[in-house]
Amino acid sequence: MTMTADPGTGVWLHGVLADAAPTTLAGIAGIAGTPVRPVPGAGLVAVVSDAPLAEYGEEALRRNLEDLAWLERAARAHHAVVDALARSGAVVPARLATVYRDDDRVAGVLADRHDELTGTLTRLTGRAEWGVKGYVVPGATPRVEEPAGGGGAGAAYLRRRRAQLTAREEGQRIAADAAATVHTALAGYAADARRHAPQDRRLSGAPTAMVLNGAYLVERAGLDGFSALVTELAERHPELRLELTGPWPPYSFAAAEPTAEPAWA
Repeated sequence: MTMTADPGTGVWLHGVLADAAPTTLAGIAGIAGTPVRPVPGAGLVAVVSDAPLAEYGEEALRRNLEDLAWLERAARAHHAVVDALARSGAVVPARLATVYRDDDRVAGVLADRHDELTGTLTRLTGRAEWGVKGYVVPGATPRVEEPAGGGGAGAAYLRRRRAQLTAREEGQRIAADAAATVHTALAGYAADARRHAPQDRRLSGAPTAMVLNGAYLVERAGLDGFSALVTELAERHPELRLELTGPWPPYSFAAAEPTAEPAWA
């Protein structure tokens, strides 16, 4: 059944489905721009695309994964496939740069991890991942009064700086407490939840610090209620600016995501 007879071509794994109709995969371009294709095994279907080892083999990947521009292009191409698959139903996304030597090895993983993958697909069916990010709103936090005292202009300046720092620290603490409360409420609504590390401002692009970076596995039928809860929590906690994003493929909840022995093994 091996489709990749060319020794210079490996197989990039995008994700695993319970089934894949031809119309599901039609028109989806894979990692190298070639069409994706199914690899069946053990009652499951892996969605793959051919990957030239000159760019996606061991040495090439080791080099390219240090190249941020290349990494971004690869991540976008991989995500585009996973996102398209997620729109048609449950998918277990493969981690970035999961490359096999040929289709037989992909089918072998489906057989070896059948129970894990089937269980994950069952858990993801009818659900999607949504993100909620929370950012500090400085003006909504209590102000610290400037302490009185003498000592001239220099001492007054130092007192003002200490007061500003105290206010900032207090604002961060209040926002962090609010973020924990919001996450607990959202997790109680969702089927599953993860709290990731906040993104640095250089990544988030936000003018203030992120204190909540949550992912929530939400029933598709319950999205309106989840969105309403986010709005309610935002009104209840003006010290936070909440941002709802999604739906996303279930990257945060594919605990049994396929890992690979690389193509060069």
